[in-house]
Amino acid sequence: MRALLPAMMFITAAMAPFVASAEVDTTPGPGGVFHLKPGVYVSKGQPCSDPANAAIRIYNGKGIRGSATHGCVAKIVKKVGNRYTVDESCIDTPTGAGKRTTERQIVTVSNAIEFAIDKRGDVTTFHYCPVYQLPDSLRNLGD
Repeated sequence: MRALLPAMMFITAAMAPFVASAEVDTTPGPGGVFHLKPGVYVSKGQPCSDPANAAIRIYNGKGIRGSATHGCVAKIVKKVGNRYTVDESCIDTPTGAGKRTTERQIVTVSNAIEFAIDKRGDVTTFHYCPVYQLPDSLRNLGD
């Protein structure tokens, strides 16, 4: 065993750059209208590191917005368990002044970091992306 110790120490030291480091999440915990963790979500199958614009949703505790809207507010019309029927009102432009539109949708919250949106039968599932996995352009999105 003593003969193996130097070799084991070398292997451990050589592998150190490849071992995943733990990142500390200092972002706010779950809350708001849907009891989700605030932040950036991407649709299932999309990488957090480089998601398509259409796959991005941002939850700020008041509502869920896409990449082409802002100022979204969800008004709960009906809640049954973890399923919310809401009227989601958003300003229909990425920034600045624009027309406010309202859309009825069903949001099903699986847990604090995953939800699905059903828009007229078209269901898409989204999952939370930790900040350290996001590209720089998505790290400081606010609403």
